[in-house]
Amino acid sequence: MGIEKSAGILSIILGLIFIIFPMFSGELISIIVGLSLLFFGISAAFMGFNMRKQTGYVGIAILIIGIIAIIFGFLFIFYIDALSFLIGLQFYIVGFIMIIFGITGVLSKMTRFSTFTSILVLIMGIVAIALAAFAVSQPIYIAIIIGIVLIIEGVSMMLE
Repeated sequence: MGIEKSAGILSIILGLIFIIFPMFSGELISIIVGLSLLFFGISAAFMGFNMRKQTGYVGIAILIIGIIAIIFGFLFIFYIDALSFLIGLQFYIVGFIMIIFGITGVLSKMTRFSTFTSILVLIMGIVAIALAAFAVSQPIYIAIIIGIVLIIEGVSMMLE
């Protein structure tokens, strides 16, 4: 089994865990968001690194998005106390990363399925930003949205 298929299985499993067992603590949500961004960033960086020769700037943009997601992932994991009051901003950060990732995926036009997946990630990014207002009172939405995105990305990796 290839590394992409293994990463796809891991993404699907993590996505299901985030949806089935959402946490209700701000600190735990920060860890979940951090881990989600970390895995999302690793996946995006790996994909961008592989695409850079085929798609040029789009592959490099996806690689940069992946690196940014990894950095934010580590920030949310290790600076929980400093970022626990920023739960609403996590939606915006995650939403913007997903929107940029979705747009670059649509622009890359690799396959019809990856374009469809990129459109779904773009839509989920828009939903994440739309739900940012509710994040202060219900921060659990971010775990569910990240879970859905991980499942979408995992299925995409499995089918390509």
